[in-house]
Amino acid sequence: MQLRADQLEAQLARGLKPLYTVHGDEPLLAQEAGDAIRAAARAAGYTERKVFTVSGAHFDWSGLLGASQAMSLFAERQLIEIRIPGGKPGKEGSEALQRYCETLSDDVVTLLHLPRLDRQQQQSAWFGALDSAGVSIRVEPVERRALPQWIAQRLARQGQRVADGEAGQHTLAFFADRVEGNLLAAHQELQKLALLYPAGELSFEQVEAAVLNVARYDVFKLGEAVLAGQTARVLRMLDGLRAEGEAAVLVHWTLAADILALKQAKDAMAHGKPLPMALREVRVWGAKERLFERALPMLALHQLAHLVEAASVCDGVIKGLKHPHWPLEPWDAIRRLALMLAQHLALPPAPRGKAPVLLRLALEAQD
Repeated sequence: MQLRADQLEAQLARGLKPLYTVHGDEPLLAQEAGDAIRAAARAAGYTERKVFTVSGAHFDWSGLLGASQAMSLFAERQLIEIRIPGGKPGKEGSEALQRYCETLSDDVVTLLHLPRLDRQQQQSAWFGALDSAGVSIRVEPVERRALPQWIAQRLARQGQRVADGEAGQHTLAFFADRVEGNLLAAHQELQKLALLYPAGELSFEQVEAAVLNVARYDVFKLGEAVLAGQTARVLRMLDGLRAEGEAAVLVHWTLAADILALKQAKDAMAHGKPLPMALREVRVWGAKERLFERALPMLALHQLAHLVEAASVCDGVIKGLKHPHWPLEPWDAIRRLALMLAQHLALPPAPRGKAPVLLRLALEAQD
């Protein structure tokens, strides 16, 4: 069964299928489709999750086949995710996927991730088996002429809308022109509108201010300073943004987005993708691309995993949650998060058990 991305929610509401195949080259829609399937699986009791990434010619397909048949020790049902970044499973993988589809269990939901497939790949025996055994969702970029309507639908999801008539169409056209068909950029702008304004009608001036606000560029410049390891500049910019009344949630969102993009790019490189391809996948370009090229070799996967966790804790602090090892004040938590990343990119490793001097002084000042 083949579905469009916008049809997936209705299908999931009718009940889970044993297998879902998400393929296409639009990362935002692919991520959202995967998130929706995972959420539906958790709600239905598929609480254990196993992930298999097919990279290179030496992937153990027998391990995947065995995992789908093995009973879990901790949960009756499990979600198995299979990621094939190259889109070509090879001869052994083709045969294994066809066998896999023949032995699907009611206790397992499978989610398969693939990039954009050409006509030959879509007509292959292995893809035909996947499509016949479950649901395939093709995610494609939204065409430019359809982008204003897409933006309007996303605004409606968060309880916002533009004015009726020509004025509203002008606002949507302006928005679409600013993001230039980049759905990830559009998604980020929509999130900012949700953070900055309450539900209801948005004026053109509000949308324009959110997109073109000079303070927004200051926030992005903060991210560049962090990635460049310019610790003293980071401290000055944080103090300035706080004094100007910038929203703490927006500053955190910018830093967290960079940290997540670094982690995703590093994961892609760990699976054999060259740096330029990894950066394209996370939609990094321009000045930030050069900063990522400098930063990624300096950061280990375990450091990035720790930073992602720290960004999550910081988000909780901003929302009013207490953490025993973090400051209670949101801006102090943001300060700590920014310095955690900046110090990795600015200073040589500290002696074991000691924080770098600037970071240690900054953290002591919060106590």
